Amino acid sequence: CKWRVTLRITRSAGVEIRWNRQFNVFRNAGRVSRLIAAYPLSLFTLRPMEMPPTITSDFPGEYPYTRGVQPNMYRGRVWTMRQYSGYATAADTNRRYRYLLEQGQTGLSVAFDLPTQIGYDSDSPHSQGEVGKVGVPICSLEDMETLFDGIPLDQVSTSMTINATASVLLCLYIAAAKRQGVPQAKLSGTLQNDILKEYIARGTYAYPPRPSMRLVVDVFKYCAENIPRWNTISISGYHMREAGATAVQELAFTFSNAIGYVQAAVDAGLAVDDFAPRLSFFFVAQNNLLEEVAKYRAARRMWAAIMKDRFGAKDPRSMMLRFHTQTAGVTLTAQQPDNNVIRSTVQALAAILGGTQSLHVNSRDEALGLPTEESAQLSLRTQQIISHESGVADVVDPLGGSWYVENLTDQLEQKALEYIHEIDRQGGAVAAIEQGYQVREIGESAYRHQREVDAGERTVVGVNRYVSDTPPIGNLLRVDPEVARQQSDRLARLKHDRDNAQVKASLARLEEAARTNDNTVPTTLECVENYCTLGEICQVFRDVFGEQRGELAF
Repeated sequence: CKWRVTLRITRSAGVEIRWNRQFNVFRNAGRVSRLIAAYPLSLFTLRPMEMPPTITSDFPGEYPYTRGVQPNMYRGRVWTMRQYSGYATAADTNRRYRYLLEQGQTGLSVAFDLPTQIGYDSDSPHSQGEVGKVGVPICSLEDMETLFDGIPLDQVSTSMTINATASVLLCLYIAAAKRQGVPQAKLSGTLQNDILKEYIARGTYAYPPRPSMRLVVDVFKYCAENIPRWNTISISGYHMREAGATAVQELAFTFSNAIGYVQAAVDAGLAVDDFAPRLSFFFVAQNNLLEEVAKYRAARRMWAAIMKDRFGAKDPRSMMLRFHTQTAGVTLTAQQPDNNVIRSTVQALAAILGGTQSLHVNSRDEALGLPTEESAQLSLRTQQIISHESGVADVVDPLGGSWYVENLTDQLEQKALEYIHEIDRQGGAVAAIEQGYQVREIGESAYRHQREVDAGERTVVGVNRYVSDTPPIGNLLRVDPEVARQQSDRLARLKHDRDNAQVKASLARLEEAARTNDNTVPTTLECVENYCTLGEICQVFRDVFGEQRGELAF
């Protein structure tokens, strides 16, 4: 592979002195300020980074970033604790956000309901039975204002897990901030905006792949010019892994999609270093702790090489892989649900040892329903205990140099690259998706895994081994069926009270932009500020781009 990293820096006194100088620059700039707990029984000094004399490797904060994207990592600031949340109504979710922030959460992560994810208003027949079930319904600027009421959007970063309708939700967020008096240039956060994995693993697409890619690039362009602190995409391996992909496939398919996005942006006339620093990623943390740590290390190295050698990036920030992690929902069991606390803790530890930038820890009751306030607090406390009491955040890349971890890092990289080259041979990610390649590969992996569980060859504690009767969890969170009616009533009032002439005119301008090469984000922003609904805006896109229908790929 012409762009596989083979760089190794032989350890010498001079090289380590150079790295220590870089570390001191961060410390003197106030970026290595986190207090490290004293170890009164230890007869040694805890250094910020360890490297045995016989090991050759690269250094944290240096290309290819295997050991971390910053020289100080958590010695400067721990990862963002960002619990994913949203349910029932915007007002209910706003109360949950305020509670989590009061409990010490350091960032917000919005879960949207399925109608919002695929571009339907709550009063649509397509939305029946799904309003507020797996996330919060957002139909208009009115809902978005309620969602963030009392939360200053210039003081908190927000991640929005939204894809097919990502550009619309971004505009709703910008408009809500404007109502707070916050200019868009001061906003920070992340838009998932990763439509390709929807065709592979998740299914919440709305339009065909190629026009959907155009909307992704529109967001890249708009944010590069107007919202410099906004991460324009979170390229996601998480959902593919949850669908049954292996760790190798998670890496390979994520980076193949990423290559497709970068190439589309370059083809649209964007310079790679103008948008690549704001690309981010989203990976799962699964049960195999050391494999997961090696996966994150391999991911950083692979991305650095892809950006430098394949796309000619010059800005080091374009080569730095920054990623969010969520523990694996697919591993949580309805049987013996207390076991899920241990599973999620092991997975969280893997993400932290692997150098994640932000983390969500799933709650013990998520195999049964939405997390209660109590279980959400326990998930947050899991992160806080690991951060403040375990000591694993005190040293950069603490598993670096382990023969097993280093070898596993190399193997994961090599096998993932073989998949990437096969997808390149098929014409790239979009062409491979249209041929059903990734779906078939993941399906075969998922089938093998389930066969092993069914045969008892793969142990799932409490399910196929160490089975016992346990009392069910009480007080599960249930969404009131009245939520859908209440949301529809609010929509009816909105449509009656707004200036419908302005609505019609702004939707017409959006249609014109969609039919030409104009960037659709400015006209979408105009629409949401005139209180056009999500469903009305997405219907314009459906009329212009067509609608993607699901097809079996097996």
